[in-house]
Amino acid sequence: MTVTESVAADFDPVELEILWQSLISTVNEQARALQRAAFSPIVREAGDLANAVFDRRGRMVAQAVTGTPGHINSLAIGAAKMLEEFPVDTLEPGDVLITNDPYKTAGQLLDVTVLVPAWRNGQPIAFFGSTIHHTDVGGYGIGAGGRDVFEEGLWIPICKLMKGGERNDDVWRFILSNVRQPDHMAGDLHAQMASGQVGAQRLTTLCDSFNLDDIEGLADEIIDRSEAATRASFKELPAGKYDASAVLDLADGSLIDIVCSVQVDNVLGEITVDYEGTSDASPWGINVVKNYTHAYTTFTVRSCINPDIPNNHGSLAPINVVAPEGSIVNAIAPQPGTARHVVGMFLPNALLKALAQIKPNEAMAEGSGAVWTMQVNGNHDDGSPFITAMFTYAGGVGARATKPGLSACSYPTGVSAVPIEVVEASAPIRFHEKSLRSGSGGAGQQTGGLGQTIAFSVDTEKPWQLNAVTSRLSHPPEGIFGGKPGAAGGFSVNGEAVQTQARISLSKQDVVRLDLPGGGGYGTPE
Repeated sequence: MTVTESVAADFDPVELEILWQSLISTVNEQARALQRAAFSPIVREAGDLANAVFDRRGRMVAQAVTGTPGHINSLAIGAAKMLEEFPVDTLEPGDVLITNDPYKTAGQLLDVTVLVPAWRNGQPIAFFGSTIHHTDVGGYGIGAGGRDVFEEGLWIPICKLMKGGERNDDVWRFILSNVRQPDHMAGDLHAQMASGQVGAQRLTTLCDSFNLDDIEGLADEIIDRSEAATRASFKELPAGKYDASAVLDLADGSLIDIVCSVQVDNVLGEITVDYEGTSDASPWGINVVKNYTHAYTTFTVRSCINPDIPNNHGSLAPINVVAPEGSIVNAIAPQPGTARHVVGMFLPNALLKALAQIKPNEAMAEGSGAVWTMQVNGNHDDGSPFITAMFTYAGGVGARATKPGLSACSYPTGVSAVPIEVVEASAPIRFHEKSLRSGSGGAGQQTGGLGQTIAFSVDTEKPWQLNAVTSRLSHPPEGIFGGKPGAAGGFSVNGEAVQTQARISLSKQDVVRLDLPGGGGYGTPE
């Protein structure tokens, strides 16, 4: 559905559609500029980022198609929180806001959010926000071993990165003095600011073309139409409460229960997702802040029920998320969460079971869930240090009613795999194997997607460290409606299973092998 297919509006329908498509083109160009300029391979190659435009009230109006739901829908909340601390009317031309506060944005310190105002007639008329995964913010790195948020890295409160077009020197010094690769950090921050400026320039051109002083009226129209269309789609659903659960296992053998209920109110056109009964917070850094839980919950609901409605403040408003404070899906300070994606990306496996009771043909079987993340650091033979940006791999996606699951392609994230050539160029890593796991997809009327096998070592005479975040090693993805489960995963070094979530030290002859899970099948096998 396009924005012109909803209720009547003051805008001419043709003009409104042109304006809408222009906004989408603007944020897409913002995202492309960021990817071209970014230092981190996970941003440049894999698209681990979010870009969106916000109105003066901090409401997300449009998002770029490139990015991950966890970043985009967390940014939708985080931008408003930044403007609460720095109200619009207190800003001056050239100001740029920054934070990586995990409890107000995307849940981990490595995800840094930058907000660039767009000015017109002496007033900020919009904000171009971006959230990207930085290579390093000091601390533990991209792993689950941090014991609290303070051990995980540098916490940047909401503050001004730029003041009046000049560097806020104290802020820059604090940031760059606390990271291992200051040049990379500075480069990525400049890429975020530059992409925001690209968006602001394109918006100025758009306003000039249509003689707009601001975008408040346009934002109202887009957001109101999106909300009305979303509520209309929810009103078509059968009212009731639908319960489901799923079990996630980790490398150390611990189990996490994700319990959820979906309450459909087809009078108001609202859906409430309640995670009461879900496991308490973990001592590992896998805890999920509510923003991130909200992000993947809303994405799952919308991808199942109304995927064609634009994703913005309006379409997110009719979805309510309830999560017990202090649980693994609503972390509070100082609970650690650098590897929060392992739980956050798993949530759809439980939620889709509840939604399958409402719309069975639009749901799918369990998949591998979160991507498996790797980060390698150590020293070259000459003693110089190296650290790879996070590189990720996906298992199989669950089967659907009319199609098999996708292989080595993780739902629900939009992160691509960083090409092995890029990983090998960033550090002395040597890949031995990268192949699909034959037969790992669960049988059914539709077969689950295949997992994949990755094997690698590091060519250095000195010890090196591996931060690895894996899951689904003993509890494989379940099938649905009689479908069979996919294959469980495996994580080993030299053939011996790894049974910890913490960072491990290895040597040159050690070979890491990753066998990612396959997706579950849909329907009883013929």
